[in-house]
Amino acid sequence: MSLVNADYDLYQSLGLTNQPVDKGQGKSQSELQMEDFLNLMVTEMTHQDPFKPMDNAELATQISQFAAVSGIEQLNGSFNDLSGSLVSNQALQASGLVGRSVLVPTYNGYLGEGGSVKGVLGLSSQASNVTVRISNAAGSLVREISMGNKPAGEVNFTWDGLNDLGEPMPAGEYQISAQAEIDGEVLSPYVLVEAAVNSVSLGTDGLTLNLEGLGHVCFNDVAEIR
Repeated sequence: MSLVNADYDLYQSLGLTNQPVDKGQGKSQSELQMEDFLNLMVTEMTHQDPFKPMDNAELATQISQFAAVSGIEQLNGSFNDLSGSLVSNQALQASGLVGRSVLVPTYNGYLGEGGSVKGVLGLSSQASNVTVRISNAAGSLVREISMGNKPAGEVNFTWDGLNDLGEPMPAGEYQISAQAEIDGEVLSPYVLVEAAVNSVSLGTDGLTLNLEGLGHVCFNDVAEIR
């Protein structure tokens, strides 16, 4: 396996386009350097009115102002370098997600041909009569999965792709909802659905994962990598 030695090579290996920036070997000719500032200050002092010389406080103020501006520019440059490094590292990590599965907060699940849909329910406390409901794109209920009593925390569920009559459902997108009774009150736990990662995209908004049958989701929205 070859090593990725530059940001451009990294983006190329992910199938992404990110043109390399020509950083150059020196400073821009339009930038004022400390040596230029000192030359200007010496010239100013050489041509000043001998009867009205520059005040020491004024001289100190000019030096401190230039030093502050120079320091801010250097700090901005450091932050830009750090930001680029973080994006490169995030892209490298995300490239390893292709072919794996992730949990994302959504109420839609994709059923592949002869496959199943997996996910997680979040219960704030111990619950009874926990139920997962699967509906088709038209909103019609096709399967109700009774999970009984469950403790607080995240509970895994799996839909085998069959309806209530035991018949296989066609491949496609389905709606997933859940209900549970907690202290006599019927609540709707949050749902995380498992989906396969087909590809990774890098744009101005950061990293985006393309999930099988579900489309794009922001990398920051991923709850768990499996």
